[in-house]
Amino acid sequence: MLPSLFIAHGAPLLAIENNEYTQFLNQLGRTLPRPKAIVLFSAHWESNMQQVSSAPEYRTIYDFGGFPEALYKIEYPAKGNHDITKEITELFTSQGVSYEVDATRGLDHGAWVVLRMLYPNADIPVISMSVNPDLSPAEQYQIGKSLAGLREKDVLIIASGGTVHNLRALNWDKDRTGGIDDWALAFDEWLARHLKNWDVDSLFNYQTLAPNANIAVPPYGTEHFIPIFYAMGAADNGEKAELLHRSYRYGSLSHSVWQFN
Repeated sequence: MLPSLFIAHGAPLLAIENNEYTQFLNQLGRTLPRPKAIVLFSAHWESNMQQVSSAPEYRTIYDFGGFPEALYKIEYPAKGNHDITKEITELFTSQGVSYEVDATRGLDHGAWVVLRMLYPNADIPVISMSVNPDLSPAEQYQIGKSLAGLREKDVLIIASGGTVHNLRALNWDKDRTGGIDDWALAFDEWLARHLKNWDVDSLFNYQTLAPNANIAVPPYGTEHFIPIFYAMGAADNGEKAELLHRSYRYGSLSHSVWQFN
């Protein structure tokens, strides 16, 4: 059975960089069993109702500005998979998850930056999925849980975001020195303890229980953190969490990869 993954997509520049994190993701794609398809929840596709892509082929969305021209020349022409989309909608219907099907949206950088490093040939079908920051963590977890059976059918479930993602708190000097802000590390360490214990009661109340949660996951921008609940839910039948990688840029921008089985 394939795992579900939470993968930090970092800053868009990651797509053209060669560093410890990009090398890890390249290797991860080579070591995972090859999936039949990928279901990907992206922090950069927010909606107040769950969206399920039915696009036969994706255009590449450049949902950022002011970056080097090389970024805007990258294309990731992944194809969709009608049968997997249909199976997802049937699972949602049977479990009472409201959804809409979207046939036109392309892949945002939260999706294609990660996918391109894992599977550079764009030769695995992708079903893109939205996230809803207005839902409770328990509801987000439940959406992931409703798809858990897909993992038994060689479908890889990925949630793309970032455990610590506060652009207002970035320390550009620390990207040169490699330093890590204490508050960011304290939050990630708390998160790691409770993930490994599958302590959903604490995790669902991270905003009041986790140290520095208001900085690590600012109330005005929870969309990068919440994908972790979708990925966890997809492994509810196993409840095992493993930290595969963690590093930081700019003092606090976390590059965490969690595997759930």
